[in-house]
Amino acid sequence: MPYANFKVPAGSLTAEQMELIVHRTTDLYAEIYGERARPNTMVLVEEVPDGGWGIGDSVLRFAEIEER
Repeated sequence: MPYANFKVPAGSLTAEQMELIVHRTTDLYAEIYGERARPNTMVLVEEVPDGGWGIGDSVLRFAEIEER
C-alpha cells in the first residue's frame, strides 16, 4: 500500500489545501504504480504544534517559517 506522511505547522494550511495534498499525492502514486494503487493509497497530513519543529538544534516557530 503506498503511503505518504506530510507534517506541517498547525494552522498553516486550510482544509482545502490539505485535501489538495491528498488528491495530488494519490494521483502521483497512481501515475507511478498504476491505477491499482489509487484505492490503497494512504495519505496522512499531520499538523505539528507551534514549537514542535527543530532545525539545526534550534526550536523553530511558525512565525520564523513564514519569514523564510
